[in-house]
Amino acid sequence: MDQAAASSLAATSSVSTAHLAYLVAISRHRTWAEAAASLGVSPSALSQGVADFERRHGVRLFASEGRRRVAYEHTATVVQYAEQILADITELTRWLEHVGAGRVGRLRVGMIDIAAVHYFRDAVRTFRHQHPGLEVGFSVAPTGELLARLDRSELDVVVCVDPEGTGRFDSVPLLRDELAVYAPVGELSNAAPPPAAWGPWMLFPTTSRTRTSIDRRLRAIGAPIVVEMESHQPEVLCEMVRLGLGWTVLPTAQAEAGPVPLRRAMAEPLLTRTISAVTRPGGARHPAVNEFIASLRDAAAGGSPASRGQEPRSR
Repeated sequence: MDQAAASSLAATSSVSTAHLAYLVAISRHRTWAEAAASLGVSPSALSQGVADFERRHGVRLFASEGRRRVAYEHTATVVQYAEQILADITELTRWLEHVGAGRVGRLRVGMIDIAAVHYFRDAVRTFRHQHPGLEVGFSVAPTGELLARLDRSELDVVVCVDPEGTGRFDSVPLLRDELAVYAPVGELSNAAPPPAAWGPWMLFPTTSRTRTSIDRRLRAIGAPIVVEMESHQPEVLCEMVRLGLGWTVLPTAQAEAGPVPLRRAMAEPLLTRTISAVTRPGGARHPAVNEFIASLRDAAAGGSPASRGQEPRSR
């Protein structure tokens, strides 16, 4: 190895996890004092650590503006690398602990509500029963939130609307979920009105991937989109429709369940979406993830042919 290569390797190896943690903490807090407190170090130690990082690599990351320190544009890229490296180190550490101790440990699962309550409730119960030594932690949240937590390595696997098009995840399609248009009972006492007369609407928030698809399909069939209320909770949207306050678009498995099912405005679904098991690509994977996904695929395959998943897809 020549001297230049040796010097480059030495510079690379001088990047410490402490330096990376400092940069990530600064990006996530309003002030350097808050960032230092979150790490349990003094503000001066944080400043010295950042200065040491800049000096070792010959790159300035923050400019002084009076008493404020402002990040340069390229600093955001450095922080992104730091977050990814720290996430991978966390995964590797957990993996080594599992292998070294000869135990499975804790599996962190995220699910959207319809997956947790309707489609895979029994499958999850069976999986936990079959793995008494495995601690399974569950989070139920919208797709966007689950994917963000997965990206930060806070979850091992999530079951959500397929993230096709994002390019950042690996996914295994599990089933197809139908969504239909529902109207208050009074609107359907006679013949259903044409789409141009539909609304006002009670829908998922605009931040929802499903809402984007709903808006696109409603416009395609000529339905005006006048939204009176938004909620991530299907139960709330159902109740608003039962009270006669507006129309909605919901998964049929949720809207047509229970003692007072909603009535469709048209027989055919407005759209379908794919529910998938999603993981972060690369890095060490929890040993139980593949087995958990397999149990969900088995459960989905036991449903109706129209709901069965497709073959696994990696990105």
